[in-house]
Amino acid sequence: MTRPDEELDGDRRHGPDTALRVVELSSGVAAKVCGRLLAGLGHDVILCEPPGGDALRTQGPLDEHGVGFAFSSLDADKRSVVVDLDTTDGRTALGHLLDRADLLLTDLGPARARAVGLTAPEIRGAWPGLVAVSITAAGLDDPRSDHPGDSLLAECYGGLASMIGEPDRPPLSLGGEQAAHAAAFAGFLGGMLALRRRAHVAQGDVVDVALCDVAAYIDWKSDIETTVAGTAPTRTGATAGQWRIVRAADGWVGIIFQPEQWDLLIELAGESAPASAPDQEQGWPVIERWAARLPKRTVYERAQALGLAVGFSADLGDLHGDRQYGSRSFFRGPRQDGRTVAPVGPPARAEGLPWRSGPPPALGDGGLAAQAWKHAGRQPPSTPTVHTPVPAPREGSSPRNGSVAPLAGVTVLDLGTITAGAATGRLLADYGATVIKVESASHPDPFRQWPVAGQPPSANGRDISPMFESNNAGKLAVVLELKTEAGREMLHRLAARADVVIENFTVGVTKRLGADFETLRAVNPRLVYLSLSSQGQNGPEAGRRSYGSTLDLLSGLASVTGYLGGGPMWSSAEVNYPDQAASLFGAGLVAYCLERGVRDVHLDLSQRELISWTLADRIAEHTATGALPVPTGNRRPSGTPHDVYPCAGDGQWVAVACRRQAERDALAGLVAPEELTGRSEEWWWEHEALVDELIGVWTRVRPRAECARALTEAGVANAPVLSAAERGREPRFRERRVFLGDGDSRRKGFPLTMRGYVPPDPAPAPALGQDQEAVLADPSLTGGKETP
Repeated sequence: MTRPDEELDGDRRHGPDTALRVVELSSGVAAKVCGRLLAGLGHDVILCEPPGGDALRTQGPLDEHGVGFAFSSLDADKRSVVVDLDTTDGRTALGHLLDRADLLLTDLGPARARAVGLTAPEIRGAWPGLVAVSITAAGLDDPRSDHPGDSLLAECYGGLASMIGEPDRPPLSLGGEQAAHAAAFAGFLGGMLALRRRAHVAQGDVVDVALCDVAAYIDWKSDIETTVAGTAPTRTGATAGQWRIVRAADGWVGIIFQPEQWDLLIELAGESAPASAPDQEQGWPVIERWAARLPKRTVYERAQALGLAVGFSADLGDLHGDRQYGSRSFFRGPRQDGRTVAPVGPPARAEGLPWRSGPPPALGDGGLAAQAWKHAGRQPPSTPTVHTPVPAPREGSSPRNGSVAPLAGVTVLDLGTITAGAATGRLLADYGATVIKVESASHPDPFRQWPVAGQPPSANGRDISPMFESNNAGKLAVVLELKTEAGREMLHRLAARADVVIENFTVGVTKRLGADFETLRAVNPRLVYLSLSSQGQNGPEAGRRSYGSTLDLLSGLASVTGYLGGGPMWSSAEVNYPDQAASLFGAGLVAYCLERGVRDVHLDLSQRELISWTLADRIAEHTATGALPVPTGNRRPSGTPHDVYPCAGDGQWVAVACRRQAERDALAGLVAPEELTGRSEEWWWEHEALVDELIGVWTRVRPRAECARALTEAGVANAPVLSAAERGREPRFRERRVFLGDGDSRRKGFPLTMRGYVPPDPAPAPALGQDQEAVLADPSLTGGKETP
């Protein structure tokens, strides 16, 4: 429902009567981000706040009106009602809202959920047509979720933090709240899957997303390497290894290249190349001297002109002056009436999809409108209209218990490669879509032969890399030579019967191959076409090359990731965080369009912009104050102390994150009662360095398990920093199917669970062109014409 004073991009494909009704019970970032996505897309999101308001309203840093930048960014375009869940009247009011809601977004832990009658069985019993999305620290039933979801703790327990930072320094959390944002993208995907399935089976569901599971899912490559090689990889940092971050005259640049490009890189730096790859170490001083003489953007421009995926570390000031962002209107200016708006535009662009960039709600401003829900004449969601017939599941993919897969009957043409595109297709296949991977025999997906530490090279060149397996399990495979007329004709015949096309080529390639949106929409005007590109489909830098590490830098994420007082840090090639986040959000966006009936749409997902979007609160602060955020280690404004601490034993760490004064008081009595007992919250903030030192004195003499046990018993939120090997021994990740199989069959699993649907283990990734004959002979996929 669009208020008259709201900014709306694009045309609405759905009238106000079909906007989703969303109830949000949130105190942490993840559920709020999920609600922000739905509010931005034009849906009616009611934020239920406790008496006195949401804690983020007054969490600093604050704007000139005394509102936290985090609140104004994450809660923009929502409406607010005051609901006291500790009273009968409050719980009754919430029940009235849920009676007419489509979606509930919640981050209540299990104890709180039991207290207010919102456990999964209670939700499914009282509101059988409701889709509930729970996004918590460790899952609906895990007592660790009684603490607020915290990205540092999630990234530590999920193993991701062990991969970020320098190898001889403490593990790092990615800047901002990245695990929370990625979990929100998973929640968005899960909510759309459950809504689509509701249309088939006339029943709601409870989607369970755990931040630590999502962090582990993002770090899937470490799991594969650990299983194959028998030893867990660790963080490589930015000052050693094949790729490095070096100083430029006015900042930092990331030197990113493939081994065969080394000579080209040295020539760019103005000197002859070392004789062989083992001599690279003597070449790095050459590169460092060259980069140090030039502005960082000059290094970036010159390297990109030669096809090198070099990136410069953009701080938030650089982003505001960036010509690519300016050409795409990524930033939003002040409204004419002076009211604050969300500082950034949509996380993805498409003509026909709305995006609102309005202000956050005043406390209780949605009260009257929310009451109207109670008396609305609209059909309750407990008896939804089934918009499409239930298709028969395809052979070999029948879900367990005979239930209908959320994406059953959907056909996807997957032109994606490596991670971003291919992983999006894998997610859609996981939930029932028929995904056809399209490759060229001469240029197959490079991940097919991607080397993995500990794995011998393929003897015949045909063995599938476990990296390829993880992103392509459950798909069908065909070979089409799109540089030929016959190959393009067959692609068009497949596209005519498809529902979705996914591609992540460099901008301009699909047009040359006859696989671009305009060409394919001519043969099928009902397509949902997703482009996952580095910087978007238009703009002066649209054609630039990148890897995940390039985007860490260009997005601004690296500028806020790093050690206190130090330089920028990336997620590294071992993680490539932007690729993983883009696949989660890309799959969610496709599922959204399928669920809402949005067709004939080109979804333009710039991976760079998506990661910048996760820093919206920092961007808002910079816009308002001019302050440039810098790396703060693991410290965050959400609480203190908030860091990792060394334990007895080599490379052993435990993370602590206190958001409440009661936790700080409990921690004081445990680690340093004489120095810390009775201290005010303000004192803890003012003496963070001293507190960190005192905690470290206590942890250093104790094994990690003992530290974690004592902290947990005291009621202090904590997590061990797990390596990939240690994570693999944790029962929860196997039980929740975050990873599947063992040995040669090891692959990533699922980022979420659904109470009403359990996806089957996917079939093995296909060999090149494995399903050629079956696919091209299937009239339901090619239109019944004779294949060439």
